[in-house]
Amino acid sequence: MTLTANTTVVPSPAKGLVCRNCGATFGLIAEHACAECFGPLEVDYDYDLLKAVTREQIEAGPQNIWRYAPLLPVGQDPASRVSLNPGMTPLVRADRLAEELGLTGGLWVKDDSANPTHSFKDRVVSLAATAAKGLGYQKIACASTGNLANSVAAHAARAGLPSFVFIPSDLEPGKVVQSAVYGQTLVAVDGSYDDVNRLTSEIAETDEFEDTAFVNQNVRPYYAEGSKTMGYEIAEQLGWRIPAQVVIPMASGSLLTKVDKAWRELTAAGIVADTPWTVFGAQSAGCDPIATAFDNGWDVVKPVKPFGIAKSLNIGNPADGPYALDAIRRTGGAVGRVGDDEIVQGILDLARTTGVFAETAGGVTVAVLRQLIADGRLDPTQETVVLNTGEGLKTLDPLEPVVGFTHRVEPSLKSVRAAGLIG
Repeated sequence: MTLTANTTVVPSPAKGLVCRNCGATFGLIAEHACAECFGPLEVDYDYDLLKAVTREQIEAGPQNIWRYAPLLPVGQDPASRVSLNPGMTPLVRADRLAEELGLTGGLWVKDDSANPTHSFKDRVVSLAATAAKGLGYQKIACASTGNLANSVAAHAARAGLPSFVFIPSDLEPGKVVQSAVYGQTLVAVDGSYDDVNRLTSEIAETDEFEDTAFVNQNVRPYYAEGSKTMGYEIAEQLGWRIPAQVVIPMASGSLLTKVDKAWRELTAAGIVADTPWTVFGAQSAGCDPIATAFDNGWDVVKPVKPFGIAKSLNIGNPADGPYALDAIRRTGGAVGRVGDDEIVQGILDLARTTGVFAETAGGVTVAVLRQLIADGRLDPTQETVVLNTGEGLKTLDPLEPVVGFTHRVEPSLKSVRAAGLIG
């Protein structure tokens, strides 16, 4: 496992787990569902400890997610961390894209493709694996649409732990290779992600896997907190302020809820000024249960059967869907959905104007940004941040039919002239 240069041990602000539905409280245990109502659990904090954290304390930390250790439930002792040390990824000024879209308030891209396994999942796995170690687990596992599989396998390889990664068998080849290369156990399941997730829920209950932490199941409350670090970084990189608007891709909906939670915590701690922000969600038309619930005014998210090219977002029964809706509605936001052609165009637009090559989820986000502006739901005069959660090299298939050589020439000056490249 990797240790940071900072050897300072800070007190944990986490005081236990709390049910998001009924409010029942529990210790810092390996459990993700409430024993009272079966609602989801999340980490509960001592806000007096959070309020004691300062900008200077954070800025003195390492150049990765562990600079925020005083705000996280695990990893306060550097020796306890199981980590690839992700984080502090670029916040890219996107002036050319903003001009094309008519955004005058400023546009930024938070580019998490710069993480060690090239997606934001390194943030959540670092926390989940660290929690698993502290709780006494000997192995780690997951159900994944791809990026999580890559990160779990890589973390296990770095730490010398066995891992078991379960994925849909029709996953993009790039994500399969990146999971397999680490030499861990990779299981392809003939079914959707929701089928895979149900299967691993059953496996986790067997005696053979009692020593295994399923990062997005039995240690999910700790796993989910890793997403907050993206929200922390955006605020810090903007000079300790919160942007007016943010557009976030949604699969389970957890990332959106945790970025919003991060900003609420920074505000409560007095680390940033208490200014309003608006959260927008982005889904593909092939898997849009949260968008459908938003459009219909529902509090319940009805499952769908996913299809389409944005496979990393293809979770038909999103666990955090209702909580994502709460955050979107509370902040005055909205949800957009876009089809496959628009997703591809979003990838091309982002690459052409910023030099950032996003996977399909990033294409969803950029295309939804365009849609929200056109529909008058996002204010073009306000500063906006969009999230790119993964690397475009993982999802090449949708682009191969639409990009390639602009010219083909013989190795002669005559051929180059004939192609019109020189006079």
